[in-house]
Amino acid sequence: MDSPPITSSSGGVPAQPSAAGPVADVGPDLPTADAAEARWVEPEILAELEEELDGPHLAQAFARDYAALWDQRFGKLAAAVSIQDRPAALDAVISLRIASTMVGGLRLAVLAQALEDAIRRTDFVQGELLLESVAEHGLQTVSELQASYILKDS
Repeated sequence: MDSPPITSSSGGVPAQPSAAGPVADVGPDLPTADAAEARWVEPEILAELEEELDGPHLAQAFARDYAALWDQRFGKLAAAVSIQDRPAALDAVISLRIASTMVGGLRLAVLAQALEDAIRRTDFVQGELLLESVAEHGLQTVSELQASYILKDS
């Protein structure tokens, strides 16, 4: 079963920069870490999350938890891909994709979708290649989320 494309309800879609960059050898439609015009976190999606949760408090708590759990979430994913545990890898990558989408990390969510597709095909060679970019995108997403949202009112 294919997942729907990742967009916000306001019609926003993640930027699709050129293939030059860290994921150039894995497909031209994946986001790259060096695309200056693209944001790591889409503030419109965080605003929608706040609206859905009736205010910023729960949304900010979710974003804080997302950032705090990044290392654990990525470690679980990397371990599952490393040992080629398809069910555990799917569980971890789907969790990452959904949570990243919810906090506005659409570039990371698009990359997680590509990793999910590779895992579904049992292509763990491609999965290992994508993990490096997932790690980089995840750190950038968490960093921007902390700077522009979690800590903005502190």
